[in-house]
Order: sequence, then C-alpha cells, then structure tokens
Amino acid sequence: MDRRRVAITGLGLVSPFGGSLTDFFGRLLNGESAIQLLRLDEPPRPLCLPFVSCRGFDGATVLGQAMAATMDRYAQLATAAAFAAWDDAGFDRRPAGAERDDWGVAWGTALGGTLAYEKGYRELWLKGRERISPLSVVLGMNNAANAHLSIQLGLGGISVSYTVACASSTIAIGEAFRRVRSGEAPVMLTGGSDVPQAYGVARAWEALRILAPGDAGTSASACRPFSVDRNGLVLGEGGAALVLEDWEHALARGAEIHAELIGYATTCDHTHLVRPELDGQFRALRATLADAALAPQEVDYINAHGTATSEGDPVEVDAIRRVFGTGTSGPAVSGTKSMHGHLLGAAGAIEAIVTVLALRERAIPPTAHLTTVDPACGGIDHVLAARHEPSLRAALSSSFAFGGSNAVLAFRAAGR
Repeated sequence: MDRRRVAITGLGLVSPFGGSLTDFFGRLLNGESAIQLLRLDEPPRPLCLPFVSCRGFDGATVLGQAMAATMDRYAQLATAAAFAAWDDAGFDRRPAGAERDDWGVAWGTALGGTLAYEKGYRELWLKGRERISPLSVVLGMNNAANAHLSIQLGLGGISVSYTVACASSTIAIGEAFRRVRSGEAPVMLTGGSDVPQAYGVARAWEALRILAPGDAGTSASACRPFSVDRNGLVLGEGGAALVLEDWEHALARGAEIHAELIGYATTCDHTHLVRPELDGQFRALRATLADAALAPQEVDYINAHGTATSEGDPVEVDAIRRVFGTGTSGPAVSGTKSMHGHLLGAAGAIEAIVTVLALRERAIPPTAHLTTVDPACGGIDHVLAARHEPSLRAALSSSFAFGGSNAVLAFRAAGR
C-alpha cells in the first residue's frame, strides 16, 4: 500500500492566551496559567469553579455578525481557529471550484452546541415559552462546525465530525492523517473545539467529583498533573486546527512545513466507562510507534493526557513506563493541561499544536505547579521547567477518553 508522507502546513487556535501561536507557546514555556475562577449565576444555585475561558473572543467581531449568528460558540471557535490555520497554510479562503472536490474536513467535539440546546430548554421550561429558535437544531448539531468549514472554504471531500469524549480531536486528526497518507485526499483540515460552560454541563461534571476545587486565590494552580497533591481536572474552552497536506503537494506549492505527522493509533480499553485501564493505553502507545516506524528510544517528548485525576495519572505513567522503561533516560513528559485546562473534545488538537510547536521551536513546555511528584507517577522524566532541546526529533501526543477510547499521534520535526 502506498503510504504518502503527511506535512503539517497550517496551525491555528483560539486559546485563553489569544490566537498568536508565538505568544501561546511562549506563555506555556514560562509556565503561565490561564485558569481563573468562573461563576455561573443560575438557578437553583450559583456554581463557582476553576475554568479556562477565551475571554477576549467575540465571534461577531472575528467572523462578522451574520456568520456568527448561525453558529453556536463551539462552531465560532472552530471557524476562527480553522481560518487561522488555513491562512497559515497559505490557502485562499475563497472556494476554488473543482480543485478542492477531494479536500476534506475532520473535526472533533465532545459536546457540540450545548449552549444552543440549553438556551432552548430555558426558553421552554424556565420561561414557559411555546417556541424556541428555528435555528436550534443547526446550531446544536455536532457536525455544525465541519459543515460550516466545508461551506466557507469550498471543500467538497469528506466532512465528518468525531465525538469520542476527550479523544475526539485526536481521533479526528488521526483519521484525517490516514486519508492524506493513503492518497484519498491531498489536503485535510482537522482539529477540534468545545465549550463546556453551559450550566447543565458544568453541574454534570461537578457531580462526577473529578473537578478541582478552587477560589480566587488558588485557581491558577488548581490543575496539578502527576503531583502528590493533585485533586482534579479543570475544564476549559477553545478551538485548535491543523492543515494536513500530502508532502509532495506541499513542496510543489512552496509551503512552509511546521512538522511531519508520521503515526497514529487508537484502541479501546473495553473494560469500564470511566475507569482507565493500563493495557489499552499501552497498546495505543505501542501501535503508534509501530505505525510511525519509531523505536521507543527515538521518542524525545510526550505531551501527556495528564488530567490531574487520582486514577488517570498513575495509569498513564504506568503505560509510559511499560513502553519506554523506567528512569530519566526515556522521553521527557509534560502535561500542559496544567496551564490551558482540559478542553474536552478540543484537548487533543490544542495539545497536538503544542507538540508541533515544541518540535519546531526545539523547546519543551513544563508541567506547571508540579513540585512533588506522586510516587505512583514517578520513574519517568517529568519536565518541571522549560527545556530548550536543539536535538528534538520525534514526539507523541496522547488522549485517553471516557468510554475507554485511547488515541496517540506521532510527529517528527520537519527536515529531520
């Protein structure tokens, strides 16, 4: 089977640190946290929780009032991030006719348009109205983001959304990668977006008892992956997009290549809905290395899933130790959710961008707020402060989801 090389030619994001890739990555290297206290004043009681918001993002300002009005916030974030990635890749936003008939979109979201649906429920049940907006269905549907992107950019190939909890966008990127590698599509636009601050969604996560507590004074350090004193994850919103392109297609048009995507695998624990399992994560890591034709010693960095939950972190570290061995001679490992939060279905996409930027800039961001490693999470090379690594060659980005879905991506520095 012909396996084409896959270049990453476009990166775009809407993050709590803004949309600048340079500023975003620089803040991560500095260990800065975007976590703040969010207060939702809704009946039957207000809810306060540490959260990561894209506070400066206004869909109407960025996309125009008419376009934004047809989108839930998750689709607005998707479109803004995707447009930025498209521009970064050097493509014209205007549809180019038949040239793009086999170019496609693969997008990840865990929640879709929950803000639109919650607004409709309020209109019906709290305000007692008989009707809700006729746009409610198209605002709320999980394929709204990829549909808008296909329409706006004239992409006539596959247009699909992936909803696999916290692995949604990693799987979207991986499946887009497979299409480019196989020759089915020369270009794929991929990534993910989510907005989990609908009151009902936040209360549902609160009920799971896995959210980190916090107040105005401690929220910034509320997410502490792998730390002995970790006590839960921090939700966040955002959008992140990548343009994947056939390597020869990219070279022919003189595109800048940020990095190469070289491997992907996904597995299922098939044991429990919410409890992670070692063997499934181990198999995902091992299968990704095989797909990428990488030996364990060739991996220099892993951007970990690292949610800062009591059960999740030790299982992830066990899987890393099982694949790469115990000790500091293995890959450097960091969990950047400690700074940008857990974007649910968009987490994999933003962390894929972090991994690509690490390879491009030859620098590894730290796990913020990690001062004392939990003994159960020891035996690997935790990154406690930013490192500049001129020889950085290959890296992995992992996502592990409720439902037992595991997905891992492998990247190589461009030109290596």
